Amino acid sequence: MFLPHINLADLELTFFSKVLPKTLQLFDNLMDELTNEARGLTSQNTELCSTVRNLLQTLVQLLETLTGCVRYVCTLQECVPLESIRTLPASVLYVIKNTFTHCKDSESVYCGHLHLISDLLQAVFKETYSLQKQLMELLDTISMGSASTEDNITDMVSVIHTVLEICSVISNMDHALHANTWKFIIKQSLKHHSLLQCHLKHGDILSGLCNDTLLSFHSCLQLAEQMKMSEIQEGTDLRLFQKTVKLCRFFANSLVHYTKEFLSFFSDSCSQLHQLFLQIYSKFPPSLYAPEISEVHQDEISRVFLVALDPLINQLLPFSPFMEQVLSEKLGLPPEQHLPQCLILITIMDKLSSQPEEVQTLWNTGKSLSLFSALFFSFQQCSGELSLPVCLPEVISTGQLAAPITLYHYVCVHLCSFIASTLPSHFPQLEYALLDAVLGSSMITSLLAMDSWCFLARYGTAELCAHHVAVIAHLIKSWPSDSYEVCALGVLLRRMLFLMAPDHQAKFAHKFVPEEVENLVVWQHISLKALNPDLRKQVACRLCVAGLAQCRRWLNSRRALGELRCVNTALSVLLAACSFADDTLEAELQASVLGVLGQFWTFLQAKQVSDEPCLQQTLCLLLHLLEFFIQALDAQLITQVFALQSSLFQLDPPDHVRLAMVDFLSSMGKVFIPQEAQRQVVPQLLCLFASLLADQTWLIHQHALEAFTHFAEETSHEDVVPQCLNSEETKNKVVSFLAKTRQVEETTEARTERVKQERITFSAQLMKMGGERESTGEPLAKRACHPPSEEQYKSAIGTMEGAVEAVKLLLQKGSPPAWLAVKLEDLRAAIATLRDSVR
Repeated sequence: MFLPHINLADLELTFFSKVLPKTLQLFDNLMDELTNEARGLTSQNTELCSTVRNLLQTLVQLLETLTGCVRYVCTLQECVPLESIRTLPASVLYVIKNTFTHCKDSESVYCGHLHLISDLLQAVFKETYSLQKQLMELLDTISMGSASTEDNITDMVSVIHTVLEICSVISNMDHALHANTWKFIIKQSLKHHSLLQCHLKHGDILSGLCNDTLLSFHSCLQLAEQMKMSEIQEGTDLRLFQKTVKLCRFFANSLVHYTKEFLSFFSDSCSQLHQLFLQIYSKFPPSLYAPEISEVHQDEISRVFLVALDPLINQLLPFSPFMEQVLSEKLGLPPEQHLPQCLILITIMDKLSSQPEEVQTLWNTGKSLSLFSALFFSFQQCSGELSLPVCLPEVISTGQLAAPITLYHYVCVHLCSFIASTLPSHFPQLEYALLDAVLGSSMITSLLAMDSWCFLARYGTAELCAHHVAVIAHLIKSWPSDSYEVCALGVLLRRMLFLMAPDHQAKFAHKFVPEEVENLVVWQHISLKALNPDLRKQVACRLCVAGLAQCRRWLNSRRALGELRCVNTALSVLLAACSFADDTLEAELQASVLGVLGQFWTFLQAKQVSDEPCLQQTLCLLLHLLEFFIQALDAQLITQVFALQSSLFQLDPPDHVRLAMVDFLSSMGKVFIPQEAQRQVVPQLLCLFASLLADQTWLIHQHALEAFTHFAEETSHEDVVPQCLNSEETKNKVVSFLAKTRQVEETTEARTERVKQERITFSAQLMKMGGERESTGEPLAKRACHPPSEEQYKSAIGTMEGAVEAVKLLLQKGSPPAWLAVKLEDLRAAIATLRDSVR
């Protein structure tokens, strides 16, 4: 070869710049001819086959020649100036890229006749591999000082970008080649960092790294899934799996290194980094959308790959654009990425406590959402994972192995840990997020916020707890009492009062005086068990006096429905006092409560209760209160109570009224029904139980089963129990419930698929309902009426009989009013009309 006769300084001008362009022209002609001839290749056409093989042999010789040129330049000196070989890298990379592309497309290029030329095609790939390896060794020796010319910088940038294109070609061809090619890109980018940083296409490089990381990760999962299905845990597949996991680790390390050096250039690429984590977590357990793989392979992927990727989040934490991307309100993630988003936020929370204050401030204050608010929003979207529930490993106690815990438990533990490390200056964002979540429409998210808030109350100072309790109480006073927000605040207040110091509880009772009517809306939500015994007794008595006064005031007035809200609040207060302080109430006070309750039943009418939601709430409260005095009820009051319930049941009452009826029926097991009331009450009791046990609403049906069980265990009217089971179907359900037998066994796979479909259906229904409300402004249609059952007829007749007996009892106690005779005559005529219509 004549290259040794040319000085290094003259190589570019006298040889490379003149010969390499012609070489590339020869190469292009060779590739065009090869592609054209290959289309007609067949085993029968030996002449064409020989031509194609000769062309491939020529290509191998060309590659060998180029490799020799590059190898010779490597031997000249330790550091080669780029300007001495300017044409060489670009020309060689052009050949490498196009040759690898030809090998990659060989299946289609040679039309299924690869076996005729496979040996030479393999030689082409091998020589190209060698040529690339030799060129990278040469480029490693390139010297570029701070005084490098603009041409040198442009040339090196062009080299890196061309190698990046080669990466996309060879990604599925050879693991070692792929990794070494990326290694070259990262190494050269870091080596010439100061010169190239403003010229490199950082977005393209990052995109390539992310895509190849995901490609390798998906390959790992496919191999692991195949081994799981075939139950083969060794051999070729296992070795390939282990190599692919290591390739994933290589890409993870490359991402970490590249990001560390060029983070400031990634402002427009944060969505891609975010998506990288989302897509990895969406295909890895415990995601519902992950393939089924063994725990061994899952552990290896986690230990080798995910651990290597973890430092990337640490590097991204101080980067404001990444924070804005992750905490954006407009992510619009698909269902499979809801859990990954939640897990990313939890990971960030775990890492923030070790970060500088300015980084914590960046995330805790946010731009559109704080980290706290983003977590609650993300958690709310994980309905499927929460309902299964999915489990995640967690070390509960120091020194113990990680054990699986539910997603709710996992999030709660990590959130509380994060709250414990939150700076006082970030408490406004924390308190805002907690309150917003408590008041939100998602019950389980509200519960998470309450649990976290209670942790804050216990972890923080007594003064902080007392301050929060006072704020919550004022919010309850200022909110409409029938809103769901008040229910949530009430639950939180009830729990928080248990965490208050005794002296602060006393101050609370002094600040929210129980006797004042406007404070009753607060006390109705409080469990008096939270108070010390002396304060409990005092507050209970004061609440009873205030509640009784409010009820009597309404009962002795014109009983306007518009004033019933205050009465319901008073009844709720009486219920709170009886629920948690009945043992401290004096007998006289208990008698007064029962006396007032009895007055309500004299005027309540089924039709009016059915039409008025406020009266429905009154009825529910009355039924709950009567449970505490169940053994003190006389025959007249029991008759009135059952007569109203039976009449109301014919009018298809809402679910919350049915549940109150169920609870009341459960307590009837403690009562011996007086002889004079049995004829009316027992048939109504039977019909109510039979109807509720046959209810199609699963919640009511379940409560009815529990109530019937309690009633059957406690009642002295044993002959009544089998009469409640008026059908074989109901009897079988009760027997199954007592035996704790599941009606339907569902496989894990079927349940997971059902949860996925429920999530889609539920989301679509919410969108549809929202659209209907926006477009029409009309309320949703009422439930369709069903034809009356035989039980409803029996219950209605029982109600009529009960009403007659109630009138008889009243007549025995005193003189009737003047209008009674006329009213009875009207009822007789109405009954005659009904009788005729039946005939």
